[in-house]
Amino acid sequence: MASEEASLRALESLMTEFFHNCTTNERKREIEELLNNFAQQIGSWRFCLYFLSSTRNDYVMMYSLTVFENLINKMWLGVPSQDKMEIRSCLPKLLLAHHKTLPYFIRNKLCKVIVDIGRQDWPMFYHDFFTNILQLIQSPVTTPLGLIMLKTTSEELACPREDLSVARKEELRKLLLDQVQTVLGLLTGILESIWDKHSVTSATPPPSPSSGENGGDLLSSLLQSPSAAKLLNQPIPILDTESEYICSLALECLAHLFSWIPLSASITPSLLTTIFHFARFGCDTRARKMSSVNGSSQNSVLGQERGRLGILAMSCINELMSKNCVPMEFEEYLLRMFQQTFYLLQKITKENNAHTVKSRLEELDESYIEKFTDFLRLFVSVHLRRIESYSQFPVVEFLALLFKYTFHQPTHEGYFSCLDIWTLFLDYLTSKIKSRLADKEAVLNRYEDALVLLLTEVLNRIQFRYNQAQLEELDDETLDDDQQTEWQRYLRQSLEVVAKVMELLPTHAFSTLFPVLQDNLEVYLGLQQFVVTSGTGQRLNITAENDCRRLHCSLRDLSSLLQAVGRLAEYFIGDVFAARFNDALTVVERLVKVTLYGSQIKLYNIETAVPSVLKPDLIDVHAQSLAALQAYSHWLAQFYSEVHRQNPEQIISLVSTALEAIIPLISSKVQEKLLLSACHLLVSLATTVRPVFLIRIPAVQKVFNRITDTSAQRLPDKAQVLVCRALSNVLLLPWPNLPENEQQWAVRSTNHASLISALTREYRHLKSSAILPQRKVRLEDTKVIIHQTLSVLEDIVESISGESTKSRQICYQSLQESVQVSLALFPAFIHQSDVTDEMLSFFLTLFQGLRVQMGVPFTEQIIQTFLNMFTREQLAESILHEGSTGCRVVEKFLKILQVVVQEPGQVFKPFLPSIISLCMEQVYPIIAERSSPDVKAELFELLFRVLHHNWRYFFKSSVLASVQRGIAEEQMENEAQFSAIMQAFGQSFLQPDIHLFKQNLFYLETLNTKQKLYHKDLPSFTQNVHRLVNDLRYYRLCNDSLPPGTVKL
Repeated sequence: MASEEASLRALESLMTEFFHNCTTNERKREIEELLNNFAQQIGSWRFCLYFLSSTRNDYVMMYSLTVFENLINKMWLGVPSQDKMEIRSCLPKLLLAHHKTLPYFIRNKLCKVIVDIGRQDWPMFYHDFFTNILQLIQSPVTTPLGLIMLKTTSEELACPREDLSVARKEELRKLLLDQVQTVLGLLTGILESIWDKHSVTSATPPPSPSSGENGGDLLSSLLQSPSAAKLLNQPIPILDTESEYICSLALECLAHLFSWIPLSASITPSLLTTIFHFARFGCDTRARKMSSVNGSSQNSVLGQERGRLGILAMSCINELMSKNCVPMEFEEYLLRMFQQTFYLLQKITKENNAHTVKSRLEELDESYIEKFTDFLRLFVSVHLRRIESYSQFPVVEFLALLFKYTFHQPTHEGYFSCLDIWTLFLDYLTSKIKSRLADKEAVLNRYEDALVLLLTEVLNRIQFRYNQAQLEELDDETLDDDQQTEWQRYLRQSLEVVAKVMELLPTHAFSTLFPVLQDNLEVYLGLQQFVVTSGTGQRLNITAENDCRRLHCSLRDLSSLLQAVGRLAEYFIGDVFAARFNDALTVVERLVKVTLYGSQIKLYNIETAVPSVLKPDLIDVHAQSLAALQAYSHWLAQFYSEVHRQNPEQIISLVSTALEAIIPLISSKVQEKLLLSACHLLVSLATTVRPVFLIRIPAVQKVFNRITDTSAQRLPDKAQVLVCRALSNVLLLPWPNLPENEQQWAVRSTNHASLISALTREYRHLKSSAILPQRKVRLEDTKVIIHQTLSVLEDIVESISGESTKSRQICYQSLQESVQVSLALFPAFIHQSDVTDEMLSFFLTLFQGLRVQMGVPFTEQIIQTFLNMFTREQLAESILHEGSTGCRVVEKFLKILQVVVQEPGQVFKPFLPSIISLCMEQVYPIIAERSSPDVKAELFELLFRVLHHNWRYFFKSSVLASVQRGIAEEQMENEAQFSAIMQAFGQSFLQPDIHLFKQNLFYLETLNTKQKLYHKDLPSFTQNVHRLVNDLRYYRLCNDSLPPGTVKL
């Protein structure tokens, strides 16, 4: 015992030293090594058992439990059975003896360690594991401890980690399911008895006017039962601290159990009713008020704890709600759940003299509101179609409550979440109407009022005119993960709702939106009268602070409404083009007028009294008017195709005027936001509308001259690429509704060659100097030319890759010399990974879009050049030493090879051996053991394509046919390469990259489906691979932890 006592003192001293702020990192590493060595010793657990029962040092207790945890989860197979019995006996006794005095985190850790033993040994070697938990729950003294053990058991046994075999996981799930009815009965009993006990004994005041409901309103139609309504109107009992703690543990257990048990009769009506009783705690504002009025910290904690019970109860409800698979016998329970939850919804959205809806919602716990919103989302997305058919469920009244709940949310996030629910509802309604067209009018009539109300309110919410205070709180600078600001997200989600209502009620939506747009347009178009000429240029003569503020709000609203009008463009085309033609024409004429006005009076260059605010506003309105007009390019295309033969004057006027608005903006002096909007509109007119008269318009000729004039200042990269794409498409894309002999291909081909020649003049001159050693300054200049030229050419090729053969032929003829220059330059820049990256991007785009036009001999020359350049040393340099750019270069090279190996016919088959050799002998050895995912996904996709598209390179007929016919002489060809590929796939399943695992599993399953890679007598290829990999991990873990000399699995 003395040695144990001495060890304990030494350990306490080490732990104190380790966590002392003066201890150096080096000393900490030494201590860590000492502790790890001790933990690995056989029999160290006996010392830890002594430490646990003899110390009050938290660090020592936590360390001792970690030793047990490691022993049970990683070394249990090698522990003698006598030792196991002792551990199974001692740890629960220790827990029972000390659970009330241990810190909660130590107690929880000890519970988990005992559950870990159950995970390994129950029921075979630890038969009373679960019985003990049930006994703890049933004994009033140990109920909290039993509930903690139950929740830990549900977490660790029903959803175990990867360190168990699949068979054991399935066995544990089955064992737990056998106990579910008993467990749910116990938990129901605990919650009911605490509720009933406090309902009877607590002297609660009668419900205040703000919390009581009368029986004749919506509630009675929801609940279909006065007694149920009366039950839910009873005052909420005041619970003592111990009862609240037990209830919260019981609800936590239920929430976790509901996450994995199926819906069944085990979940009884009485349990559901009890959970709803506790959900009422969350919307009981009196508890929170009481704690704030009385002021004591104890009351404050009590109020928070009561609110927490409501949150936990809603978590239970949401776990049940998230299950889509509902047995018939459970549907009635669901209906009851919805009825009871909507009673709560009515309660928290009730207005009276004391409360507005918003103030009531503000008083509730934010987490409770989140849970409630989750419930509503699950109701609409999963169950609405099921419940709507019940006559006793009033859906329209529910929407009225949801409307109140949505537009009184106290936070922006809450409002976003509610808009998501409306989007789900509108999607549901749209798909319902599409599947039942005969009932369309009846369905729309039922919901029309609600939808019009929704539309009006959402439009009001995006306008500063109605909602300035809230909108000014939104951040319009910081980008989120989706690369949008909070303001952009707010606007986008709002406009999605507007668009979905437009799809259902087009006339209503348009007549609601357009007058509002008109009002704001009048303000904008009226600004011309305030423009005065000063010595430095033009100035907007609006200076009063109030006027500037009003103008700012009006311009912000106009910008939003222009986006709304643009978002609705898709609802004027296709089958409804004729029916909605006049509305669309009104919009387009208005937009053309506004864009031209902005460009003519140059509002984007005007001086203002508040330049930091008004100038960005004016630029944004101009940019949004161009973007909105661009959204109508498909409508313009349909208009052009309908009238181009008989009465084209109107469309010619619209397109010509739009171009007059665009051309002044295509200048390097114009702000980039505005410049790019103009360029995008130009691209749409050239690509989507494609009118035959476009090339004859003087404004377009002007752009051609500007872009091909080498003395003119080059546009910023993005704009240059877009304008070049537009000009190329004007010449390359076939004109709609015209026969081949009227397409004027000869003239257009000559013009396109001239355009490309002008754009690539400097680039083509590089060929002669590529072989000379380059000075650093010259090299940088050369890189700029390569980047600028290839970005334009790559974009031109990409934009016509899906077009007619004639378009692609002309494109390649124009590009031919530049492509040959690129191939000649490639070897000179092989060590400049940034240049190689751009060149390979260009070649990849060529292979994807123009490989037929390039012809076989030149394509073979390109592939051979690449194969020669990418030696093992070059690949290693790119992958290992050049960071992400080097890896990108190799990935693009592999993508080019993916295109090559997919090509049908025999043309590129001679390259297969060298491609496979490159993959398996040069690339794979470099990346196989690297933890980084770089290059792996592309390599395995290439290997999959090799197998998928070239199966006969390995097998002359299918493997399965050979097996079934028993033909022994039909041998595999290129067996060594096939085996190496399959071995690489197998090895990838043992690496931690889950995305690669998923991708490769899909590839092998595809090969199995198509080529019968494995025999059909396996029940499921995927399932067996999952089991195999899981069990391999399990056995590897077992092997790592067995004592030296043990026979390995």
